[in-house]
Amino acid sequence: MSALTEAPPAADLPVRKASVRKRLVPYWLLVPGLLWLVVFFALPMVYQASTSVQTGSLEKGFQVTWHFQTYWDAFKEYYPQFVRSLLYAGTATLLCLLLGYPLAYLIAFKAGRWRNVILVLVIAPFFTSFLIRTLAWKTILADGGPVVHALNSLHVLDVTSWLGFTEGDRVLATPMAVVCGLTYNFLPFMILPLYTSLERIDPRLHEAAGDLYATPATTFRKVTFPLSMPGVVSGTLLTFIPASGDYVNAELLGSTDQKMVGNVIQSQFLRVLDYPTAAALSFILMAIVLVMVTVYIRRAGTEDLV
Repeated sequence: MSALTEAPPAADLPVRKASVRKRLVPYWLLVPGLLWLVVFFALPMVYQASTSVQTGSLEKGFQVTWHFQTYWDAFKEYYPQFVRSLLYAGTATLLCLLLGYPLAYLIAFKAGRWRNVILVLVIAPFFTSFLIRTLAWKTILADGGPVVHALNSLHVLDVTSWLGFTEGDRVLATPMAVVCGLTYNFLPFMILPLYTSLERIDPRLHEAAGDLYATPATTFRKVTFPLSMPGVVSGTLLTFIPASGDYVNAELLGSTDQKMVGNVIQSQFLRVLDYPTAAALSFILMAIVLVMVTVYIRRAGTEDLV
């Protein structure tokens, strides 16, 4: 019998079995996470998708009739809330970027021994409830309070009223109040990815730019900001996506004129009890955000997200 048809030595079999088990370990470690996604994400999505094409009532029951007209009817009736949600979320995201980037830069390059302290202060709002943090802004922006008085003294409210962000001497129950709440609540989601991205930049690159007679502004424009783009993209996504579906800030800090699509979905689910319309609104919002995020990531030119 030739050597090619000879059976492998018995000693090699345990080694090969051990090697196969070792290669399968990563896949077995993925099982809990996959089960979690299936049970708590995929199945609820499928259930909501079926709900969105049902007809009926809570008393008589809902039946799947593939009534896709619900999507068009929901969008046609509530498209102002969609526009308002995207506008508020986009404004809050831009403000978070403008406020968060300098602070993240400070923590990454200038904080020194105070770095950990500042990072703790950034995440300190997470130590309290989202609801309590938002309610606190009702006190901060209360009529006749020190913030409103200071803004009046500086004639800021005259400008914001002309732009339609506030109404007269009031800040509460205006678009400005809702955007302030969104900005405050989601600012840490912008700062942390930015800090992580900036902290990865090799300081020698800044030294090299200085050796080539680059000014600090040129160094930032040519070196720092391009290398921090993964953090910018991650931070804007982590801010914009939850902000677009938020309803707490509009509910507590706004009025009926500032309701976002999240408020409509919450009302349709819990008050009106029109489950198909609520599910359809949810999927429409998800589709809009998904398209916007896809276009944004491609235009940003980076797939290395923090």
